[in-house]
Amino acid sequence: MPKRRVPERVDVIGVPMDLGADRRGVDMGPSAIRYARLRESLTALGVTHYVDHGNIPVPIAESHAALEVKNAKFLPIILGVCTELSRLVEEAMRKGGFPLVLGGDHSIAIGTLAGVKNARGRAPGLLWFDAHGDINTPLTSPTGNVHGMPVSIALEERSIVPERTALIGLRDVDAGERKRIAELSVRAFSMSDIDRLGMERVIEEALQVVGSEPGSVHVSFDMDGIDPSEAPGVGTPVRGGLTYREAHLAMESIAGAGVLGSLEITEINPIFDERNRTAELAVELILSALGKTIL
Repeated sequence: MPKRRVPERVDVIGVPMDLGADRRGVDMGPSAIRYARLRESLTALGVTHYVDHGNIPVPIAESHAALEVKNAKFLPIILGVCTELSRLVEEAMRKGGFPLVLGGDHSIAIGTLAGVKNARGRAPGLLWFDAHGDINTPLTSPTGNVHGMPVSIALEERSIVPERTALIGLRDVDAGERKRIAELSVRAFSMSDIDRLGMERVIEEALQVVGSEPGSVHVSFDMDGIDPSEAPGVGTPVRGGLTYREAHLAMESIAGAGVLGSLEITEINPIFDERNRTAELAVELILSALGKTIL
């Protein structure tokens, strides 16, 4: 596998968002990842310019309960935060940086994808690693939680296109999401597909979907895509997920393809973690995605 060139500049943007989910705690995810020696690890990898933009301010739920929208809780506030995130991502890319966005719940992808699209002038290919489809709408969502809707919202905003989107690691999909995935012809790889085909082939097929142009692909990685035995500190754990090596192989393969242009890690919940091991795994996966190899 060819070794991908490590980006010279990485722009880290924290988004302590927990408004998109019912469980509290994922707002501490950016701090947990930084605490897991993110800066030191990226510097050792070869990143020469590590730019940390800090955390985008996010209102707390208790202060804004009156702003809930039926079947899309806190949506106006979430979109406001995502507008600022979009601006920072676009600015980082225009300065030659590689955006590394740290969540927070997965609703932050709305802003990340908008910023990437604005900077590139066209929609990126999307590799979405997640136990869940996150393609509900307010009409199909059984909970009204926006972290289950970012793929749909990004499609609606034309930040991404269905024909260059691949969902990987699905194992907990709502009925409405199954229907939307089929109607939109979004390529989806369930854990059953990964069991049958193996991760190497799944990534090969997914890369054929999202595109091969250098820097043209965004990876959005929900840590609940990994099995809870390896990543216990997540917002919505589901048994039967990716193994440690499957997750690393996916990131190593994407790095080797040379297509990665931006990355976000979401849904780490330190309240449920064990000695910060989920955040430490997240840092390991970031390194693999940015070019670290075993040999």
